[in-house]
Amino acid sequence: MTFARPEHSIYTDTLPRMPAWVTSARPEAFEDVAFLSGAALNHLHLVLEREEVPKALLRDRLALRAAEACVGFSGRPERAPELRDAIHLLRPGDLPGPAGETYLAWRRAVERSVSVKALSRVLPTFESCQIATWLDAGHGAPVTRAVVVLDAVLTEAPRAEVPALILADAALAEALGWDHVVPLLAAGLKRADLRKLGHDLRLACHRAVTASAVEATRLAVDLARRAALLKGVAPKLRAKGAADAVEIFLTQDAVAPGALPLPDRAARRLCDRLVDLGAVRELTGRDTFRLYGV
Repeated sequence: MTFARPEHSIYTDTLPRMPAWVTSARPEAFEDVAFLSGAALNHLHLVLEREEVPKALLRDRLALRAAEACVGFSGRPERAPELRDAIHLLRPGDLPGPAGETYLAWRRAVERSVSVKALSRVLPTFESCQIATWLDAGHGAPVTRAVVVLDAVLTEAPRAEVPALILADAALAEALGWDHVVPLLAAGLKRADLRKLGHDLRLACHRAVTASAVEATRLAVDLARRAALLKGVAPKLRAKGAADAVEIFLTQDAVAPGALPLPDRAARRLCDRLVDLGAVRELTGRDTFRLYGV
């Protein structure tokens, strides 16, 4: 038996779209670059305020992109599929490896509300007072504050690129009044950008924020549409624990059947059923050790 797919466009067609003049402009002057980054951030802010956007899922997917970028900065070959496997197929007692640790750090950074205490748990190699000092170093407009924090961390700990980028995004979130870290800087920067100073670093970060905010907005609209579809089919799922499973899909980038609150066989059947309904996707292309996501 198949079901008609629910009408979900009414929930997402009203989401504000990023203006074309933001996405198509290629400014060179610093003031123009800074203006565009502010416009892109403001637009993303409006999108993040919309109830239909699955914010936890969006942050988790952006965390994967940030982790992929950071792993690339270190010269490692792992990309998104390998990072997903490193975390979601991890067995009890196993270690995730350097790339997996990077991904874990980003996932933990976006899970809790921004605070020194939460960031200290994410970055246990740094003292809370040091993290607080770095965050307090940022002054001025949001991107400027993020740049100051990024520069301060890398000046004191040149190899701490992941902590520096997490704290810079935390400073950006605080400046914008966001409750959670929304990873933007890492995915938009190049490795060489992290060695820049002063004006050049500010320019690189403004460009990075613009590009990432545009992409995050596009992703938010897409995930809102997919989330509406999943919520639409959820009442038709008869498996015990299906409602809780749907909530997991709405908060995590990828889910292994074994992580769902159902017996193993029932979890696999539920995942396959959701794929058949077009509500989730199988992410690996494998016959075994599969992962699923909205």
